[in-house]
Amino acid sequence: MVASRPSRSDTMALVIDAVRRRLERDEIRHVVVATSTGETGVRLLDALAGQDIELVCVTHHAGFREDDAVDLVPEHETVLRAAGVPILIATHALSGVGRSISAQFGGATPVELIAHTLRLFGQGMKVCVEIAVMAADAGLVPTDRDVLCVGGTGSGADTAVVLRPAHMNRFFDLRIREVLCKPSDV
Repeated sequence: MVASRPSRSDTMALVIDAVRRRLERDEIRHVVVATSTGETGVRLLDALAGQDIELVCVTHHAGFREDDAVDLVPEHETVLRAAGVPILIATHALSGVGRSISAQFGGATPVELIAHTLRLFGQGMKVCVEIAVMAADAGLVPTDRDVLCVGGTGSGADTAVVLRPAHMNRFFDLRIREVLCKPSDV
């Protein structure tokens, strides 16, 4: 008998539950979430309502899917901004110009090799590391304390980790402390 795969919504609910339970344990006060359209950010905002948590949303850079467009849905953006949640729209730390070089000339850059290595643990793991660096570089999270990061594969959330962020110029100081959840089929 083959077990059915949980839906994207069910998976996201399980990840959010794992995040809530982990935040009850100790002093983590920063949560960074990858959210293309803003839906995951809004769902996490609702789930963490009333907690002393600083939520940061990181979305795709402009032009990620089509020229000059931002993927953030205006309704989600309004909810997040009204709650005082910072929304970071910036170049992706683990692709950036390197992806353009590879596309134009072939081969792979060192940064792309790091990204592909992290994907061995799942796309969400790469995303969690990437958004932590991006949020640190934007001054939205501290680098001297652990933060909780939530990422996913394609859309929604399927991975949550506790890590110590680092700025891009000190990338190898980043430390993954705990893997709360990740897909098992990676």
